Amino acid sequence: MTPAARLAATAELIAAIEEQPRRPADATANDWFRARRFIGGGDRRVIAERTWAIVRQRIRLDWHLDRVNAEPTARLLVAVHLMLAEGVTLQAIDQAFPGGQYALNQLDRSERRVLSGIAGRQLIHPGMDEAVRLNIPDWLLPDFQERFGDSLAAESAAMDQPAPLDLRANLLRGTREEAITSLAAEGIEAAPTRYSPWGLRVAERKPVTATTAFKDGLIEIQDEGSQLIALLADARPGMRVADYCAGAGGKTLAMAATMGNRGHIVACDTSVPRLDGAAKRLHRAGVHNAERHLLISGDKWIKRRAKQFDRVLVDAPCTGTGTWRRNPDARLRTTPTDLAELAAMQHEILDRAAELVRAGGRLIYATCSLLRTENEAQMERFLGAHAGFVPVPLADLWTTLRPDVPPPGEGPWLALSPARHGSDGFFAAVLERRA
Repeated sequence: MTPAARLAATAELIAAIEEQPRRPADATANDWFRARRFIGGGDRRVIAERTWAIVRQRIRLDWHLDRVNAEPTARLLVAVHLMLAEGVTLQAIDQAFPGGQYALNQLDRSERRVLSGIAGRQLIHPGMDEAVRLNIPDWLLPDFQERFGDSLAAESAAMDQPAPLDLRANLLRGTREEAITSLAAEGIEAAPTRYSPWGLRVAERKPVTATTAFKDGLIEIQDEGSQLIALLADARPGMRVADYCAGAGGKTLAMAATMGNRGHIVACDTSVPRLDGAAKRLHRAGVHNAERHLLISGDKWIKRRAKQFDRVLVDAPCTGTGTWRRNPDARLRTTPTDLAELAAMQHEILDRAAELVRAGGRLIYATCSLLRTENEAQMERFLGAHAGFVPVPLADLWTTLRPDVPPPGEGPWLALSPARHGSDGFFAAVLERRA
């Protein structure tokens, strides 16, 4: 594709995302690319990277357009991003919109007026209020200020960057060193992660799903923070484990590996497609000790299996504020109503899942959120209502699990962030039912 054709495709994809503002942008993008299989891998990568860059800076781009009384059309979003984020001049943008087949139509008089009014500015403008400058929705700024205090600027800058590519070596198929060697043989350099004993980080975006290591189940794509949640679960051989909100099974896979395929693990979810996706991953990874269970309304499964599990992991549905590097559209999709509804859902899920934990067993609560409402506040509420559970402090767990590595923070809970830990933002709490 020509550079002009790539820009036209970017604008088309942006428009498709705009048409479904409540749908995750990655789902829209997957459908869009699937319908255009003629787009080659290199072109696809350029289009996707520019699209996510525009989505990531949408709050700031809207601010600039609002100052010149312009509506954020897909064409203008592409053009303004070129000007403010990529340093392209108005004259060069004119040339990038040449008209004709496979290219964007020429700029009209109104669009030139808008771009002329913005020309010469910086993406981050001194006239912006704090929320826009930090690229955080207004209503969430107080929560982020409470969480990060003086380090908020550094954390917001880290969340502005694309996430690295993290992998997990599957111990059922081989060691981390064998995974590094296998990837290197196909031209992909991977280095051990800082905290996870199974983690690998690839510096550049590479097509790892085409490698022998991935096809043979030696590696899985998984953020280091997500791996640490599975580490803190401390699922051991012979245990009975429930992954209560398993989704596509990433943490099920990790726990099955720490169990050495011995014992029993149940991957639960309310979605058939997600569980079907998990089944494919379990097969590729060589997991033999897992089964799937579909949670439905009126299900008696919890009652029949009350107090039978050594470990119950609740990776709860949440706002995903810790994953903005990967899902930048969540900045704009999430509303105060969403947060309230999710907090209520987390409350209910925790209460139900707790019934499964045996005496002496552990309940692990996790989110990919940075918000106190979804994290510490949920723990305070749960512990206040369930006297039979006590916290297992992070320091005690870490000393047992990774004595050779300093723990990723202080306090009773795991709380990860992009700037401090280089991972997505995750929270995890481990609670033990008194014997």
